[in-house]
Amino acid sequence: MIPDSTAPAAAEPTTPRTGRSFTTFDLPGPVAAGIRAAGFTHCTPIQEKALPLALAGRDVAGQAQTGTGKTAAFLITIFTRLLARERPGRPAAPRALVIAPTRELVVQIASDARLLGQAAPFGIQAVYGGIDYHKQRSELRAGVDVLIGTPGRLIDYYKQRVFDLRSVEILVIDEADRMFDMGFIKDLRYLLRQLPPYERRQSMLFSATLSYDVMELAYVFMNDAVRVSVTPQQVTAEKVEHLVYHVAKHEKLRLLVGLLRREPVDLRALIFVNMRRAAERLVRYLEANGFNAAAITGDVDQRRRLRIMGDFKEGRLPILVATDVASRGLRPATSRTPASSPRPDPTRPSRTTWRPPCAAPTSSTPTCGRAWARRPRRRLAAARSAPIR
Repeated sequence: MIPDSTAPAAAEPTTPRTGRSFTTFDLPGPVAAGIRAAGFTHCTPIQEKALPLALAGRDVAGQAQTGTGKTAAFLITIFTRLLARERPGRPAAPRALVIAPTRELVVQIASDARLLGQAAPFGIQAVYGGIDYHKQRSELRAGVDVLIGTPGRLIDYYKQRVFDLRSVEILVIDEADRMFDMGFIKDLRYLLRQLPPYERRQSMLFSATLSYDVMELAYVFMNDAVRVSVTPQQVTAEKVEHLVYHVAKHEKLRLLVGLLRREPVDLRALIFVNMRRAAERLVRYLEANGFNAAAITGDVDQRRRLRIMGDFKEGRLPILVATDVASRGLRPATSRTPASSPRPDPTRPSRTTWRPPCAAPTSSTPTCGRAWARRPRRRLAAARSAPIR
């Protein structure tokens, strides 16, 4: 049975409170230096609950919305644990393994790891599809301490004996619910079976929803994991006002254009759709109406995806359109207007609804679509949020 550290049901405070200061933790100097370099001073709620347990060596199964700081929580734990232990005798064998469902999320985690671990003497390597296959393999073969990757590419290199998983000291599964939704659970279970027994490693799992399937995974592959949850009764982002516009199919695009034209001159918009063809059509429609827009979909080359996302984050591209699958792991740190495509199941919010929990209280998410019963897969949505720090 998995212990539950969630406090008894109680009303959340209406005013934000300052979390625990990072200076109160007994962290190694290189880790503390990385935290200062990242500009972190106080814990977010998930960090405040998970870090004391993780730093004490406990396995943690955490429920947290995307964007609440869980990446920093498990990276701080990884670096602290690795600094406290001698490296085994296999230089090419990773000591920490982070598994994420999408390329974008892997890239983001690796970027955060290099920032937080800049003062630590660890090799950090990200492996995912869509870029130079042989370059990744040669870099991985040269040796790595922290390995971050998608299940498919990790299995590919593992079966070629490019790296060895017998030295893994700490495991992290990020976005566990997405692993199930995207059909990666068999690959994930295969990788977990190659690791040392759970009593010989520390494991951390994070998910926006701790469903039965996710908790069963934690029960089988984790060592008496403690369940932590910051919003057990709510999975949509706080501080975001959701607005729904019920419009006919032929009115949706005109409404979206009208909403975008109401934005200030420094418009920054994310628009999520469910299908590649819908993304391509929407980009053409926006360009015909005078907007500069680009799309990322599942079949776009990874280098081009990274270039488009870089242009968007730097402000050179005001509107980014993405399919639901391609959007996993996007973190538009300066975006003012994220947008999302709602799911047919209204009890499961879209990923971008989870994304902006750090947004200002005045953020809003206007959704334009038809009634749930009428072909929900082709709805579009628009949203507004303040910059995410």
